[in-house]
Amino acid sequence: MFPVMENNTKTPEGPSNAESETDEDDEFAPALPEALDHISYDFVKKSVEDIRQRSEEFYQLMNARRTVRFFSDEAVPKEIIHNIIKTAGTSPSGAHTEPWTFVIVEDKDMKAKIRDIVESEERINYDKRMGKEWTTDLRPLKTSWQKEYLTTAPYLVVVFKQTYGFKEEGKRKKHYYHEMSVSLACGIMLAAIQYCGLVTLTSTPLNAGPALRTLLDRPGNEKLALLLPIGYPALDCTVPNLKRKDIEDIIVEF
Repeated sequence: MFPVMENNTKTPEGPSNAESETDEDDEFAPALPEALDHISYDFVKKSVEDIRQRSEEFYQLMNARRTVRFFSDEAVPKEIIHNIIKTAGTSPSGAHTEPWTFVIVEDKDMKAKIRDIVESEERINYDKRMGKEWTTDLRPLKTSWQKEYLTTAPYLVVVFKQTYGFKEEGKRKKHYYHEMSVSLACGIMLAAIQYCGLVTLTSTPLNAGPALRTLLDRPGNEKLALLLPIGYPALDCTVPNLKRKDIEDIIVEF
């Protein structure tokens, strides 16, 4: 998994963030309705034993999740992909700005163009940009600049983060914590893919963001966050025999 680099200056996020130029005379008003209705939370309390069982079952399901690089071209109903993306869209976001766009690519020609863009950049990445330490660490995983799965998987979902949005009158709307919001949505999406019985690979192709944004006709306020091939694993699919950290190594308790 490689970080997306688009030669953009990173700016702080949050209430004091001034990512976009705004008219100092603009009148401040919330993007959501001022008289937003608040309703009762529909919550059904489960027994402790039920909660314990659910927590164990979900852990076992997610612990079986693996990053897959060998896909089958077997078709998947698009309704399933829509449901997965709807699930990702339930994620929390800063001030409920929902700063995400999910581009579904099924067309074979478009997938081939995406692969050409990614592989041309990845070849340079592996040869020059990534450095000896990085490529050495990747060697046991047997990754390379070649990304056959981009044209084999039945779907590619390209996730874009909206660095800002627009109000009804056409003025820019700040998207607070858009990096964190989109990251949370992608995490929920990975869980949904696993729950459905499909597989994916979290790919953030280094330096390919601007070209992919142009190819997919996305506006300037959107930046590449993640590229996810989605489908079934190939019959001869293999994965590295990795071990996850024990809970003692990832938890601190007071």
